[in-house]
Amino acid sequence: MTDFSRSCILLPTMGKNLGIGSKAPAFSLKDQNGEAVTLNLILSTGPAVLIFYPGDQTPGCTIQLCAIRDDWSDFEKAGIRVFGINPSDAESHSAFAKKHDFPFPLLVDEGRKVARAYGAEQDLLIAKVVRRTVVGIGQDGKILYYRQGLPRTNEILKAFKN
Repeated sequence: MTDFSRSCILLPTMGKNLGIGSKAPAFSLKDQNGEAVTLNLILSTGPAVLIFYPGDQTPGCTIQLCAIRDDWSDFEKAGIRVFGINPSDAESHSAFAKKHDFPFPLLVDEGRKVARAYGAEQDLLIAKVVRRTVVGIGQDGKILYYRQGLPRTNEILKAFKN
């Protein structure tokens, strides 16, 4: 079985290659409450996990983010902040977060610019959509973990222990 947390995955992004060990692209987005969130501010308090997901209130996304919520104490113990990211608006994010009692912010990625920078955008027929992608970033700003799909919490956290 492949150890995805240590694979050097190269992602096409804005004419550059982005992979494990490379510098995470900087961003500034607003959360569901309208508060500005920047990568630099996030990393000033510790490492982070970014969860790019296709849509609020969809079955797969609800399962994924509820699993993170249910394992929240593991992320807290590790000092890791978690952020959900997709292009839905703040109102949609707020309703989704309240309905499922998420202890982490959901960020509005209008135009999927951050998803594109992180290789989490894909073409689907005639539209571009966010691809379910989890990115772990160390406090130094380097990408420690990158995986598409629904990785388990222990797999994500393992990347921060080495």
